[in-house]
Amino acid sequence: MDPQNSKFALHEAAREGRTQIAESLLNANPKSAFVRDDDDRLPIHWAVAYNRLPIVELLVGSRNFDPDVEDGSSWTPLMIAASLKDAAGDPIIDLFLKKGADVNVKSVSGQNALHFASSKANVSTVRTLIAHKCSARVKDARGQLPLHRAAAVGSVPILKTLLDEGKSPVNATDADGFTALHHAVSEGHGDAAILLLKSGAEAEKRDNDGRLAIDLVPDDKVKQYILQMAEREGVELP
Repeated sequence: MDPQNSKFALHEAAREGRTQIAESLLNANPKSAFVRDDDDRLPIHWAVAYNRLPIVELLVGSRNFDPDVEDGSSWTPLMIAASLKDAAGDPIIDLFLKKGADVNVKSVSGQNALHFASSKANVSTVRTLIAHKCSARVKDARGQLPLHRAAAVGSVPILKTLLDEGKSPVNATDADGFTALHHAVSEGHGDAAILLLKSGAEAEKRDNDGRLAIDLVPDDKVKQYILQMAEREGVELP
């Protein structure tokens, strides 16, 4: 389909990375940048989601551009960029920060950009967000901090960053009573579990069902690794 003949031509050009067509459409009708499609998204949301940096640059330069504009799911372009695989959204995030994007906007589920970046193990993104005062102490609707997300994916660098620079509370519990340690152990991330223990995680804390983190270990191999490393590091486990 020719995106120039579509009802949402600019949206399609943004998704497909057709920079010249996007530029032509914007020149012909600058207001097209602010049209919402059937998914309740603007062209900027699609351009970011598909990592179309040249088109993002065009849209950011539009008059009255709002870097905090939300889509139908209350995601801002910054949140979408923070969720791109392998921190591919970092150049886009830099653009939004220069435009004054609010790093602490929360989605309808209570997540800020740090939650999304942590879930995708985007270390550089997390560091950038914290450097721009994105809070590591915000809990989402499930009661989870970005630290819980980082523990669940086993990202030691992000855990260190959230604890050292973001000053995230290490023993906070989510709606299930899980600490970050519970998440790390249950997903089999031994190194993440050891880091959390060395950072003050309380191994004796129990979840809502009365389980210790070590009770959630997926297999004996991971359990033995955690026990051996804990002993080596001088960390006591119940």
